[in-house]
Parts: sequence; C-alpha cells; structure tokens
Amino acid sequence: MTTSKTWLIVGLGNPGTTYAGTRHNIGASAVDEMVKSLGEKLTKHKRAKAEVAETRLAGAKIILAKPQSYMNESGNPVAGLLNYFDLAADQLVVLHDELDIPAAALRVKFGGGDNGHNGLKSIRASIGSGDFYRVRMGIGRPMGEQDPADFVLKQFSSAEKTQLPAMFDRTAKLIEVLISSGLAAAQNEFHGEGE
Repeated sequence: MTTSKTWLIVGLGNPGTTYAGTRHNIGASAVDEMVKSLGEKLTKHKRAKAEVAETRLAGAKIILAKPQSYMNESGNPVAGLLNYFDLAADQLVVLHDELDIPAAALRVKFGGGDNGHNGLKSIRASIGSGDFYRVRMGIGRPMGEQDPADFVLKQFSSAEKTQLPAMFDRTAKLIEVLISSGLAAAQNEFHGEGE
C-alpha cells in the first residue's frame, strides 16, 4: 500500500452539546482526540457542512473531518469533502459506534453493509458506494430491555469513560497502521485488543 495518497478520516456523530460524549458520537470524539494529539485544530469547511483539519500521518496527507449534520444526514458532508478534495471512496475511513462488538474493542474492514447504522447508510447513498473503510468502535449492547436506539444516545458510564483515552489512542494507531501497511496488517494487530 502506498502512503503517498490522501486519506479522508471521518468521525461520525451528532452536532451540539446535547449529544457530546454520547456513545453514538464516539467516532467524532476519536477525531477530536486525533486532532488534539497531532497539534492541529478543526475549522469550518467552506463548501461542506463539516469541520476539518489537514495534516500528515505515516507519510500521507490526511484530512480529519466531523460532519456538522445529524448522523442520518452524514452522507452529504462526506460526499462534499470527497468531491472537494477529489478523493475516491477507497480513500475514505469512517469511524463509527458499533453495538455488535464489545465495549472498547476495535474492528476495521473495507466495504460491507451498514448493519442498520444510519450514518453509514447515508454515506453509502450519497457517495453511491459502500467501498470505503470502516473503523468499528465497540460500545457494547444495552443490558436488559433497553432500546438500542436509546442506549446509543446515552452518556458513557464513569467506568466506561476510564477506557476511552486508551481506545482513542488505539484508534489513532490503527489508522496509522492502515495507512502505512494496509488493511490486513491493521486487522492482525488490532482485532482482539480491548476485549
């Protein structure tokens, strides 16, 4: 895999203070942490409804982005950024919450279905392809009878919050390995961690 191409790294979430720190916003929170750790700052993009920071990682140019639309409308900002930066779908990495893997675990894959995730569904519809990378960030499943739709919009518990810094650090390292060494290397190194 060449590190010379440009990558668009998008963290999904809902805008505004009401949703800040919720499980559904973990992708956006991961982008915030990457931006901070790389010494960058997010700014409003002039053409897409998103905040972006341009920098370099593993020898490649990366654009870190957070759509400023609601989750189920993430596709338009992502399509706008791909178009603006003249990038293909396979240069896109989407960070998103995942109910079907344990809390704090990470999985990365290329392509596949949206598994009921409205943000992924919107992106697929807007860019006309599902052929992009997804970093699935485990938030676990709700206990008992709680509706998953309510669960994802809740804040993390105090115990869960203690796991987040390490998870964000592993997410940034996973992206670095994906860019520098490819999908198989990232899967080999990170699948199974955090469980």
